[in-house]
Amino acid sequence: QVQLVESGGGLVQAGGSLRVACAASGRTFSTYDMAWFRQAPGKEREFVAAISWNGGVTAYVNSVKGRFTISTDNASNSVSLQMNSLKSEDTAVYYCAARRAVFAPLAISLEGYDYWGQGTQVTVSS
Repeated sequence: QVQLVESGGGLVQAGGSLRVACAASGRTFSTYDMAWFRQAPGKEREFVAAISWNGGVTAYVNSVKGRFTISTDNASNSVSLQMNSLKSEDTAVYYCAARRAVFAPLAISLEGYDYWGQGTQVTVSS
């Protein structure tokens, strides 16, 4: 079992930067693929970024490529999402997710992940 707790959300102006983090506890963090999803009001939860258990492979939704960077720190059992050049459409609740690492491409669907955090609100004002 893995417990995930997000932090770092807040209010930022368009064009600004924000870093959200996810602290994991429970099982060996380094054997889990990690991801970030987000859900805007009235919309379905969508994939944002993912990183493999060893940090060697990453994936991003097209709308954030070049602006967001996902990274892990196995020493602190955490995964972060650095968000730059933020836009109003990035406003959402951001969720951290984890799955036991498997020999398969990174999952980009909700069903691909077994553990979820409670979410952290990111609001970008225009």
